[in-house]
Amino acid sequence: MKWKILIVDDSNVVKAVLMKALGESGAPIQRVFDASNGREALDILRAESIDLVFADINMPVMNGVELVESMADDPALKDIPVIMISTDGSVSRREYLQSKGVRAYVRKPFTPEQIRSVVREVMLGR
Repeated sequence: MKWKILIVDDSNVVKAVLMKALGESGAPIQRVFDASNGREALDILRAESIDLVFADINMPVMNGVELVESMADDPALKDIPVIMISTDGSVSRREYLQSKGVRAYVRKPFTPEQIRSVVREVMLGR
């Protein structure tokens, strides 16, 4: 099965770097969608069958925390794995996000190896 992945970040540079890292990861990817904020992400999540979400925390309109909260409250979206990517690494925020279902957390700047590792861990359980 090939995966549909959604990248949610207001930085086009971060989205491009993440897309490149995913392409080099060897993951079975069907398509990568992107959104600039949580509201756009919710529209995509409701229209497409997404297998994995990468989300930034700090974004305009609807931030990553609000996106994760909205997904957790929606029975159709709550089981989609989310990987947070952010410069904000506070323990309390990470714990809160994990309580809302976030499966992993990657600090910016990240390496392609970190992306490959976290995708394997979250999607394949290794």
